[in-house]
Amino acid sequence: MNFGQSFRLALKSLTTSKMRAVLTMLGIIIGVAAVIVITSLGNGMQMMMNEQFDQLGANLIQVQIYGRGGGSRTIEPEDMYALVERYPQYLSGVSPYVGTQAVIRKGAEEFTRTSIYGVSEFFFDTSRGQAMSGEKLAEGRFLQYIDVARYQNVCIIGSYLEQTAFRGDALGKTLTIKGSPYLVVGVLEESADSTEGSGDDVLFLPYGNAMRLSTMSEVNFYLFNSTDKDTAAIAKGVIEKRLFETYLSEDFYFVMTSAEMMDAMNTMMGTMMLVLVAIAAISLLVGGIGIMNIMLVSVTERTREIGIRKSLGAKRRDIRGQFIIEAGTTSAIGGLLGILVGIGMAQGAGVLIGGMMEGGTFSAVPTVQAVGIAFGVSVGIGVLFGYLPANKAAALNPIDALRYD
Repeated sequence: MNFGQSFRLALKSLTTSKMRAVLTMLGIIIGVAAVIVITSLGNGMQMMMNEQFDQLGANLIQVQIYGRGGGSRTIEPEDMYALVERYPQYLSGVSPYVGTQAVIRKGAEEFTRTSIYGVSEFFFDTSRGQAMSGEKLAEGRFLQYIDVARYQNVCIIGSYLEQTAFRGDALGKTLTIKGSPYLVVGVLEESADSTEGSGDDVLFLPYGNAMRLSTMSEVNFYLFNSTDKDTAAIAKGVIEKRLFETYLSEDFYFVMTSAEMMDAMNTMMGTMMLVLVAIAAISLLVGGIGIMNIMLVSVTERTREIGIRKSLGAKRRDIRGQFIIEAGTTSAIGGLLGILVGIGMAQGAGVLIGGMMEGGTFSAVPTVQAVGIAFGVSVGIGVLFGYLPANKAAALNPIDALRYD
């Protein structure tokens, strides 16, 4: 009996008892669908994060300082400015980054969830037309040197405050922060969904003003820009060398480039996906056990058929091949159904998550590689778990099989 005949017999066996066939394939369907959904969502998340990192730029460097190094040793913003001036071939700008919270008022309205950040004039990159953290101006201007040097009460607000506090006309108007009036000199483009607490509910002001609002005595976070992505690693080394000269230990600061952040996030996502896929693969093993169980039942039910075929000259390899092909066909059909279910669920989940995301795009599209691996593993499991029943069928004595009732 050739492969085509065995395949047709396998299809006939499956269509004879459709409900039993569906229940047999259920584990394979669930396993394949789960693997495809997980890999699709993971790939979509990685693409979205990479897209956001690309918007920030590959030349961004973050510096976190943890204290005074066990004494009076500390770094001032002026030291960081001097470092940029000393190495213009590697560093193009630096800005302190001071986060604080304060009550913002406009008339009788209060805004308590707005994120307030103190930065310098270098925080906005005029060549790229966006801030170091990705925000773009919709109208007005960003901070200037004179604003930062003189602690002037000026600010740039997000689209949420503009729409809610100023009804869409904020430029040149004032609001109060912790009782002090601030002039709105710029408005940011909408980047999220313009709701309270979102990425559009932000306010930028000179970092010195932010330190006064938060009663901070020193800056512990800086954002640098390297001249381009190729000099980012060298720029990082320059910054670390300067910090080490002050603190004499690497325990008091942390420096990371955007490329390193991207690699770390991708590594973390890859590890998490492997764990989730391994968990989902358990369903494939359960499906394989289900196929083995139903094939053992099928061998018992068709014992007389096996005896008749052997008495007519069928060899052991023919009987074994027939049942292995039947098991493989069952798992292959289950795998195909699982692929269809998985793609449908992945697209549905992608649309749902994309609608919930604040800014950016999310696309959960399964890769050809993931689909191919999931299908190949499902067929392999079917063949593997179908071998024992097939071997049992091939080993039957034709005389005993003909006597079986």
